[in-house]
Parts: sequence; structure tokens; C-alpha cells
Amino acid sequence: MLNRRSAAALLFCVVGFAQQKNQEPEKLAPYYPTPETIVEKMLEVGALKPGEKVFDLGSGDGRVVVMAAQKFKADATGIELDQDLWKQSMEKIKRLGLDKQARIINGDIMKQDYSSADLLTVYLLPSSNDKVRPLLEKQLKKGTRIVAHDFEFSGWTAEKVEHIEDDGEGRSHTIYLYRR
Repeated sequence: MLNRRSAAALLFCVVGFAQQKNQEPEKLAPYYPTPETIVEKMLEVGALKPGEKVFDLGSGDGRVVVMAAQKFKADATGIELDQDLWKQSMEKIKRLGLDKQARIINGDIMKQDYSSADLLTVYLLPSSNDKVRPLLEKQLKKGTRIVAHDFEFSGWTAEKVEHIEDDGEGRSHTIYLYRR
């Protein structure tokens, strides 16, 4: 029986192999939605304040971006490679009237500029965190906070680690807070 992390890693390998054959931009994680309770906890652990700029790398259906804009009053941007997920999340942002403070970029997370970020959220696999880490080290200003869901950044020391035993759906999660 595969646990959640092993299943995600296996799916990532299959997706990565198929993309390499087609020479598409590399997808750095499978779509696996974060429960709303964990999204809120990630933004709380990251101490997101009104007006701050937050980027969600691999934003999926946009739930982190929507909550950051709606509940935390932040300037929220997601980056999503999958066009269907991008379209779905942009429709939700427009429907909720959040399009002035929230947006999703349909693109490769490795080709974006994060230098204006106050907070970054990521739910990528460990190998993907390793790939994005040099870009973040180069771009992020001193003091930028990074919140990683379930998977650590190797070579960085977390300022805070929070373990959630039950997200309300019977799954456990770990949230890591880093500061550049």
C-alpha cells in the first residue's frame, strides 16, 4: 500500500517521463489539492499581512491565491502550468470579484520573477524543491518567507515546523517556514 507521499512521487515520475519525451515544460508536481484548513494554516504560519505580495508556485485550482486575497487581503499571484487548472482558477477569481488583487499566470514556475514576494507558498515534491531552490536564492529579497507543505527544502533550515495530525479529512500534514 502506497502512502500519500509515495503515491505523489510515483505519479510525478510518470508525468515527468511523459513530458521529457514530448519536450514540454517540466511539471514539478502532480495536482493534489491542499485541504482548505491547511491552506489557511500555511498562510497563518507565513504570517501573511494585508497588502503583502504572495506567490503560490504550482497553484492548481487557485485555492491558496483565493484565500490569500479574500481572507488575508493580500496581493496574490499563482503560477500554474496546466491550462485547464489555470482557466478554472481564473474563472473562480473573476466570479468572486477578486481580479484586482488575485491572478494566476499560466506558465512555468521556473521562468517567473519572484523578487517582489513577501511570502511564497509551495507544495512541490522534494526533487522539485531542489530544482526551484537556486532560482529562489537568486531572486528573493532578504526577509522573504517561504512556506512549504509536506516537503522540505534541502540545504535550508526551517525557522518553524508545524505538524497537523488531522486536517479534518483524516490526513496529517507538515508545514515548514523558511526565511531568506
